Amino acid sequence: MLTIGTIVLGVNDVAAATKFWQEAIGYVPREPCDDTWVTLVPASGPGAALSLMLSETPVQAYPRIHLDLYADDQGAEVDRLVSLGAKHVDWDMYPDDPDFVVLEDPDGNRFCVIDKSPR
Repeated sequence: MLTIGTIVLGVNDVAAATKFWQEAIGYVPREPCDDTWVTLVPASGPGAALSLMLSETPVQAYPRIHLDLYADDQGAEVDRLVSLGAKHVDWDMYPDDPDFVVLEDPDGNRFCVIDKSPR
């Protein structure tokens, strides 16, 4: 049996990405961060780990894999993430009534903030 242990994002600056993602999702480093790698885990309780790996690969405009972050208050979370350094993406593939907002982290990695509230 296989399970997903860690989601890995390529980043240009591991320390800066660590700071952003710690503040964004409240995770903490599992081990000391170095210049090339860190794994972040939930501060308490279970959850998927997020590893940040130094990468020189260019960011994809339409990534095949991305993170979906679920929010009870989508607008407030989008505003908070933008205040931490995320940017809105001019996404041309929104459906007519989207329940998600596309953002990118300071390294350009795209992710979605999904509205979990009743529609």
